[in-house]
Amino acid sequence: MSIERLDESTIASRLRELDNWKLVGDAIERSLSFDSFLDAISFINRIADLAEEADHHPEIFNVYDTVKLTLTTHDAGGLTDKDFQLATQIDGEVHG
Repeated sequence: MSIERLDESTIASRLRELDNWKLVGDAIERSLSFDSFLDAISFINRIADLAEEADHHPEIFNVYDTVKLTLTTHDAGGLTDKDFQLATQIDGEVHG
């Protein structure tokens, strides 16, 4: 079963629904800063549970109190609904 890649118009529309995500090539990215390294790691652990449940895993880059997330669907060669669903859940963790 193939996963449907989103077109540019849909991507632009879906990006407007997210907080601080930007389009970078065939992916969306967001960087977040936390009060401490442990706060950043706690956030990573929370989103790891979301990613595992969705069976869709972001690229995660952490340096001290900063976390950079990249989402794309490698099987589809670009962005799919799965990326935007997980980004929305991640935004919920930021605000929750």
